[in-house]
Amino acid sequence: MMAESVSKLRRTRLTAGAVVAVLLTTAPVAAAGWQGLFDVETRSDLLATAPYHSIRQLCLSLEADPAWAKLEPIRKLSATEGYGSDQSAEDFSWAVMVLSGRALAGDAKARVTLENLLTAWAEAGGFTETEEVHDAYYALKRQLLPLSIAFAILEPKLDPDQASRIRPWIDGLVRKIDHHFDGDVDRNNHRILADSVMAVWGATIGDHAMMEKGLSRFQTVLAEARMDGTLELEARRGARALWYQRQTLSSLTVLAEVARGQGEDLYNMLTPSGQSYAALLGALINGISSPVLVAVYAAENHIPGPEKDYRKLELGFLDTRGHGRHYMAWAEAAILSGKGLAFDRLEALFQRQIRAERPLVDEFIGGNSTCFWGQP
Repeated sequence: MMAESVSKLRRTRLTAGAVVAVLLTTAPVAAAGWQGLFDVETRSDLLATAPYHSIRQLCLSLEADPAWAKLEPIRKLSATEGYGSDQSAEDFSWAVMVLSGRALAGDAKARVTLENLLTAWAEAGGFTETEEVHDAYYALKRQLLPLSIAFAILEPKLDPDQASRIRPWIDGLVRKIDHHFDGDVDRNNHRILADSVMAVWGATIGDHAMMEKGLSRFQTVLAEARMDGTLELEARRGARALWYQRQTLSSLTVLAEVARGQGEDLYNMLTPSGQSYAALLGALINGISSPVLVAVYAAENHIPGPEKDYRKLELGFLDTRGHGRHYMAWAEAAILSGKGLAFDRLEALFQRQIRAERPLVDEFIGGNSTCFWGQP
């Protein structure tokens, strides 16, 4: 199956009319042997050791709110007026991410609360009536990485009856987002997010076809990137050009971590044309350092977000946001496995500007990234 998976990862659609086989230069890695985003058992054991005491404390530093046990299930996410997506389930996703991190770090009470919360939402059909439009589905996709990872953390000790309720619920929602809308959202960060969810969930439950379909998006994104590492559909987004470059990198990091569990190194993969994760990463850091480099593409100002002046780049992703998320949480994982100048620059940025914001929590990486990958 691994040979078949690698073979599929090495085929990509380079034009609208033909599927072209390409050979990629990849760095083989030792078979890591986990199913999902990370090795839950190994990480949980590591957090219990003395050297990782500080990281465990960061897992536990976010308080669990007793009111979360009574969060009313939301059956429907809907389209919203103007820019943005339905945020009605934001409290739920935050609860899932906080409780997952605490459960991974050994908080038995948080584990029980999370088990009961997911069971209640599963029984109520949470999100199952989500409106079939792209921005409502985008809101749903943002829920599914935290849910998938929460299930992976709970599953080894989950009561079989609860597992039989939660697993089919998440599975149905993941299959729902494998949907095409015949527009840019089938190629941009919306679709990349969907594929990251599919890769994680497929790997978690042993659905290799789903996992491989999700992982194949990594190569598609590289094939569509410009030589300077920018992405056509994201760099045109005016003041949020870097915002969406960063968001794509977050989803690519999820894909790279799933692949790492299967023994494949996507971080250091190189296409025949020279494209790589590092190229996209370099474009982000270049833009942060020299915003003028972004202007030529950002000037298109396509759906730019709240700020209409494309020259005023939105860099709020470098700080913890008001709702507790930190959109650079993916850096905890990327700096561990990538090699070369772009990753060195990311680590320097992390140490200088992001590390102090720990714990880093974000739904686009599935939860408390510091808890999943953070180093003392």
